[in-house]
Amino acid sequence: MSHYFIDKHDPRVADLFRRLEKAGKALDKLESSGGRTLKGERFVTDEELSRLLKISRRTLQEYRTARIIPYYLIQGKVLYMESEIQKLLEDSRKKCIGGQEWV
Repeated sequence: MSHYFIDKHDPRVADLFRRLEKAGKALDKLESSGGRTLKGERFVTDEELSRLLKISRRTLQEYRTARIIPYYLIQGKVLYMESEIQKLLEDSRKKCIGGQEWV
């Protein structure tokens, strides 16, 4: 009985990787063009924003209560306008001594 090992040089493996790459590009395209938009503005949920900022959803709630972060409440659903969050982050950036900015 002979044993046949499939490795990266096998045409079936190359075909599989090509198909996975194509599917990944299609998903990226859907993700970038999709989302919640209104008049060209993209909105994110508190779950998405907490993941992006690497903070808890509870911390976001505290920021909302303290009126630190702008948000919209629509029928119990909290949404954040992406451009407003970006502006808040840019305005809050600290500057180093000598005019250099923290990156």
